[in-house]
Amino acid sequence: MTPDFPILSVLIFLPLAASLLLVALRPSQALARGFALAAALAELVLAALPFFSSRLPAAYPGAPAGFFLFEDLPWIERFGIRYTLGMDGISQIMVLLTSFITVVAVLISWRQIKERTPLYYALLLALECTIQGVFLSLDLFLFYLFFEAMLIPIVFLSGIWGNGRPVYSAIKFFLYTFVGSLLMLVSIVTLYLMHGTQTGSYTFALPALVQTSVPYGLALWLFAGFLVAFAVKIPLFPLHSWQPDAYADAPIAGTLLLASLLSKTGAYGLIRFAFPLFPEAARAFTPVLYLAAVFVISFGAWIAFAQKDMKRLVAYSSLSHMGFIALGIAAWSPLALSGALLQMVNHAVTTGALFVVVGMLDERSDNRELAAYGGIWGKVPALSFFFLFFCMASAGLPGLNNFVGEFLVLVGAFKVAPVAALGAFLGIVLTLVYTVRLVQEVLFVKEQKPLELKDLTMREAGVLAVLALVAVYLGVHPTPVLDLFKAPIALLVSR
Repeated sequence: MTPDFPILSVLIFLPLAASLLLVALRPSQALARGFALAAALAELVLAALPFFSSRLPAAYPGAPAGFFLFEDLPWIERFGIRYTLGMDGISQIMVLLTSFITVVAVLISWRQIKERTPLYYALLLALECTIQGVFLSLDLFLFYLFFEAMLIPIVFLSGIWGNGRPVYSAIKFFLYTFVGSLLMLVSIVTLYLMHGTQTGSYTFALPALVQTSVPYGLALWLFAGFLVAFAVKIPLFPLHSWQPDAYADAPIAGTLLLASLLSKTGAYGLIRFAFPLFPEAARAFTPVLYLAAVFVISFGAWIAFAQKDMKRLVAYSSLSHMGFIALGIAAWSPLALSGALLQMVNHAVTTGALFVVVGMLDERSDNRELAAYGGIWGKVPALSFFFLFFCMASAGLPGLNNFVGEFLVLVGAFKVAPVAALGAFLGIVLTLVYTVRLVQEVLFVKEQKPLELKDLTMREAGVLAVLALVAVYLGVHPTPVLDLFKAPIALLVSR
């Protein structure tokens, strides 16, 4: 049953409508920025509305268990393809996160993007549309469509407005993701045909496909197809080699969106689709996931320490922290999953903020090399404060957001896989090592060469202050977010 106001459809297509208007009207730079910000803020307000909704799941009798907003319309009925969207506590948080990060992306691009501004913001809003579609789709064909469509705007954003070797990095990212997605498509079509053969009803609906009986040997191959597609996005070893180049060479907003949102679509896909569809195969692959997660945690932290480029250092740091999310998913217990989902939000905020601060330093000095900095604490105190704050949050300082998420993951994982949890804990020690090095060399050592730096503008300070407030809130009072995850996680682990 479709609700009177199709809020889920509006959440997806409002950014796309704004994107098409920017392309069609080609306004001036100032108008394009203002229009994009207005559209992003409208989306953020709309994404917050479900938090104030009094509707109960019973208001939508056709909705799957746990989904309090639901839209279902026929689309390509001949092939059993429907336009089905749903929102539970997990997708509710991810949709709000996407809207929030997009507003940040618009604001940090305010002065950095000076060429083809309408096209830039059009692609940014189109990307938001596809990400929202991924988090809301309950039809696997629709999900795959949005999952693939994400590639188009991010590749153009990185290739046109990037730096270094942007075209090389964008193509490398495209090839990794496209090949992985093709394997997932094979798995989806095979599952679709099997369900149709068994029931006589051909459908891509997730609630129906979950009931499909798949032979164990075949399930292993089908799960592997999903796993590869999502592991590329997270990314996990050995499918991670696109990440440092893509993150380093993208414009700062592109890097923010890659690290904060696109990586989360991979983790979300494992939780929403791969594990529920193939529970026995997922359990068989759990040792592989543990190994990949622990390796990425330690490898990312170790390589981060060796970096001389700040943006690459944060990129490898991001890779390391995503390993904790993968560890929590692999454990597949209520506590570990709660930590993994919370850490998806935390990582988006803290690592995203670190990329933003590095981008601000690069914008001022046109230099990302650690050796070029030193002693900036006395020069730009406001910028230095936020740099230190987000480094401490990333390192897991108690009272800030990363500590809570990683603690829940480690405790949850320790109950089912103590060796993997201990391996991940050792990775935290390496995180402290590269974080101390980063803070010391940028803020406190003697200045290597004179740099003329300006402190934060009101716009920049406002963006970083909001990100810092979110980090503090999630660190001291994560209960409202964890409560939203409780019911969906209970349904997931009971299957």
